[in-house]
Amino acid sequence: MKFCVLTLGCKVNQFETQAIESILAERGHIRTEAGRGCDVCVVNTCAVTAESVRKSRQAVRRMKKLEPDALIAVCGCLSQLEPSAIEEIGADLVGGTTNKHDFALQIEKICHNSQLSSLNSPLSTLNSQLIFEELPPGGIAGRTRALLKIQDGCDCFCAYCVIPYARGRARSLPPDRAAAHAARLDGQGFREIVITGIEISSYGKDLEQGLGFQELITGSQERISGSRIPSLSRLTDVVRRISEAAPRARLRLGSLDPGAVTEGFCQDMAAVPNLCPHFHLSLQSGCDETLLRMGRKYGARDALEAVLSLRHSFPDCGITADLITGFPGETDAEFLQTLEFIETAAFSGMHIFPFSPRPGTRASDMPEQIKKSARVERARIAKTAAANMAQAFKASQVGRTVEVLFERERDGFQIGHSENYLEVAVKGGGAKNSLHSVRTTGIREDGIVLGEVCGPQGIR
Repeated sequence: MKFCVLTLGCKVNQFETQAIESILAERGHIRTEAGRGCDVCVVNTCAVTAESVRKSRQAVRRMKKLEPDALIAVCGCLSQLEPSAIEEIGADLVGGTTNKHDFALQIEKICHNSQLSSLNSPLSTLNSQLIFEELPPGGIAGRTRALLKIQDGCDCFCAYCVIPYARGRARSLPPDRAAAHAARLDGQGFREIVITGIEISSYGKDLEQGLGFQELITGSQERISGSRIPSLSRLTDVVRRISEAAPRARLRLGSLDPGAVTEGFCQDMAAVPNLCPHFHLSLQSGCDETLLRMGRKYGARDALEAVLSLRHSFPDCGITADLITGFPGETDAEFLQTLEFIETAAFSGMHIFPFSPRPGTRASDMPEQIKKSARVERARIAKTAAANMAQAFKASQVGRTVEVLFERERDGFQIGHSENYLEVAVKGGGAKNSLHSVRTTGIREDGIVLGEVCGPQGIR
């Protein structure tokens, strides 16, 4: 069986797509590209914004057009929320956000027996379950980084977000299993592991409520009634366990809630020797009033203290952030507060989006909706400020020695990312998936930092 895949959305979706790929490949099936006579087209959808819904629907239709005779198998957040709508636009098999292993096996079964069915989980079941589905970790085909998903679901229910309804309650992979997966990735030769989840800052809360200390240490399946874990299930502790299990790989964290980034958190993380000094904050706004309407559980001062604590514990670290402009009720004055905040924080990079009303969220029905033109204009202004900050950060790094993981070759340059997430190009360089000490020498017109390899050729 020949199959192709298309992934939309976050790193969790990327992780789950590669898991489906791994399961099918281990069973002898061959991954190829769409348009090359596939038997199966897998589309992993996103539903975080109205725009991502549009793109996901478009992707299903495009696959149907490219491969009219193939089985169209759709999973992910959009198909979890709107299974009937996905069937109507051409999906033959509809899965949701759970049961990815069964989804892969069902694909195989249908191709062999031509039996169609649906694997979508009812929302009532999804939201009540606290089971973390353990899937094989690994890398997206052709990429050097591996993804390790340690957490799923979310309990935050922010006003703009549909993901808790699509993904269910927060749940975590036990630390011993996370460490085992990390050791496997290290043994496979991955030189960077991205630790990801829907809301990794909440990692371990479910384990503290339901599992005992010895169960997490030993992997025992026995429940220990009434006991609580003093600290092992916290994010800092599972990262330490992963570090010990994968000493040859550098580790990079997924998105963090600014409210969870305390001075103690930073001190604990600074003790992890192979943790990359790059942190992405799920900020969304720099104005207290806007954050309150969004349902975020921190204020602008908390977020700024998080930035300062990170810089104190990790000098020269890269700090990136998400930002939504034009959230309902955001006044010109509130937007200016946010603009002032991000310039004070001096982020090294930002993902900036104009607010996109998502049906099914509280924000879509809020009064004082901002005109689209104003939302887009505010995003443009913020992106200009972010570009200036990014340029300033790159300039501050010129002349320094950084560790670069080479990921691809283009026009005679090896290109990769430093530990603090600078994109760096080296003439000649070294082999793909190798780590090198690089002295940065300048900045190209396209924004990529130039450098020269120094020290050993391939330090790891």
